Amino acid sequence: MTQRGALLAWLALALGGLVACSTDKPKPTPLETYAPKIAGREVWQARVGPIGFPMVPAVHEGVFYVASGEGDIRALQADSGAVLWQAQAGGPLAAGVGSDGRFTSVVTRGNEVVTFDNGRETWRKRVPSAVVTPPLVAGERVFVMGVDRAVHAFDAIDGRRLWSFQRPGDALTLAQASVVGAYRNTLLVGQGQRLAGLDPLRGTVQWEVPMAAPRGTNEVERLADLIGPMLRVGDRVCMRAFQAAVACADAASGTLLWSRNVGGVQAVGGNAEQVFGADASDRISAWHAGSGDVAWTSEKLLYRGLSGALAAGPAVVFGDSEGWVHFLSAATGEPQLRLPTDGKPVIGTPVLSGTTMLVTTQAGGLFAFRPN
Repeated sequence: MTQRGALLAWLALALGGLVACSTDKPKPTPLETYAPKIAGREVWQARVGPIGFPMVPAVHEGVFYVASGEGDIRALQADSGAVLWQAQAGGPLAAGVGSDGRFTSVVTRGNEVVTFDNGRETWRKRVPSAVVTPPLVAGERVFVMGVDRAVHAFDAIDGRRLWSFQRPGDALTLAQASVVGAYRNTLLVGQGQRLAGLDPLRGTVQWEVPMAAPRGTNEVERLADLIGPMLRVGDRVCMRAFQAAVACADAASGTLLWSRNVGGVQAVGGNAEQVFGADASDRISAWHAGSGDVAWTSEKLLYRGLSGALAAGPAVVFGDSEGWVHFLSAATGEPQLRLPTDGKPVIGTPVLSGTTMLVTTQAGGLFAFRPN
C-alpha cells in the first residue's frame, strides 16, 4: 500500500471510530418495562479473549467458528457449545472468521492469511494491504479483500495465489468489514458503493451495480462503502452503504432492485418479506423486501449502540452497547423479549444455526440463545 493509501485507510478507520464512539451522542434511551410475548433462554455460554476486531462468527452445518483478537480460533458445536477443535494463529487478528466446514481462514494484523484444515494449520500467505473483512471460504478457495478493496484468491489446500483483482479505487475507503459473499457461481464483492459480481475462477468482472449514490462535497462526505455481512434470500441480496443507503439487488441479473437513502453503519438483516436495520441514531426500520417501501419504524432503542440485525422466525434481533439482546416483532417492531449477556457491547451481527442463535460481545463472551 502506498503511504497515501495507508494514510487514507487510517483516516477512514478513525472516521468509523468517531461514528461509533462519539462522546457527543445522546445518552442511550432507557429501556421500557414490557411483558414478554415470546419465550427464549440461554442454552450455553463460553468465552474467548477480548475480540477487538469486526468478527462475525462463521456458521456451517451446525458448527460456529469464532476467534479472539489474540488469535485463538475455535470450532464450537452449535447446539451444545462443545469445542470441536481449537487453534492459534500466532498473532493478533484483524479479520475473520471464514469457513466452509473443513478449511477455516483468518487474517492477522501483519496481513497474513492463515488457513487451517479441521484445526491444523496448513498455510499462511501475506497480502499487500491491511484486511478487516472476514475471508470467504468456498469451492476450495479462500477469497480475501483488503482495505484498498483489492480481492485475492488462494487455493484453500496449499495457499497458491490464483488471482488478484483491483479496479481503479476511490481515494478514500472505509476500514470496516465490507461485502465478500457467494451467489451460485458468482463471487460478490463490495467496491466502494458498487456491488461487483466476479468470476471466482478468473477474477474477471461479470457485472457491477451501484447500490448507493454518494452525496457530499468532499471525499469523506461521499464515503459510501458497502458494509457486510450481506443478506441473501434466493436471488435477492441486500446490504447497507455506509451512512448513505440500504439497497437490494438481483444477483442473477446484476441489476438494482431498490435503494433508499438512509444513514447507518451496521449490517442489515431480513427474510423473504422484509429487510431490517438501524440508522445512525438507532432508529429501527423495516422495509418491504420487494419494493423498499417502509413497513414500520421504531424509536424505542435510540442511541443504544445497536448491532447488525438478524431475522429469526417472527422476530428481528439486535444487540446493544450494554449487552442486551432485543427481540422485536418482525411484523410491528414491538418488543417481544429481552435477554442479557455480560453487560459488554454486542459486536458484529448475531448469527443463527438451526434454532440456536450466537451473540458475541466485545469482551469475548459467546452467548447461545434458543428462542421459542
